[in-house]
Amino acid sequence: MNSICVYCGSAKQASRVYFTAARQMGETLARRGLTLVYGGGKTGLMGALADSVIDRGGEVIGVITEGMNTPELAHTRLTRLEVTATIHQRKSRMYELADGYIALPGGYGTLDELFETLTWAQIGEHQKPVGILNVDGYYDTLLAMLDRAVKEKFLFPEHRRVLMCESQPDRLLEAMTTYRPPLEAVGRWMRQE
Repeated sequence: MNSICVYCGSAKQASRVYFTAARQMGETLARRGLTLVYGGGKTGLMGALADSVIDRGGEVIGVITEGMNTPELAHTRLTRLEVTATIHQRKSRMYELADGYIALPGGYGTLDELFETLTWAQIGEHQKPVGILNVDGYYDTLLAMLDRAVKEKFLFPEHRRVLMCESQPDRLLEAMTTYRPPLEAVGRWMRQE
């Protein structure tokens, strides 16, 4: 892996524990020489994450839509900032640039990006690792919901295991480095066995 796309919140009012985790993730990416690909913002966890990578000499590629490319929202210290016309183009470009994906705490946008990435893995569009950094139990109820989806037969167990979860950046990246995609699960899902 050379680059990681990180999805996370842009809200300024989030708890400090999440900002600390975003900075730790950024430090870890920079220390490991991994390029950060993210949404290009300077607010909230997005800004803390990008600043942390930049402050440690790491490379950061932001991808932002024209409508969000404003002085209030767009980060100005990035290695590179790409501007797209639509959110769909933005997500597609982030997907192209990344060798793996991580979700930190966030809201609708973070969840949308995470689940789209998982759906692409489920149908065989990519074989890249996908993980969440479960800060302070933020994703506990989401993980329980996914486990219920397996129990209720909406998800195959192989597809559930595609989503890795750790509470520490180094452990998550280690798991992602050794990830092996469940290639048989794509065919199984398509046959609906």
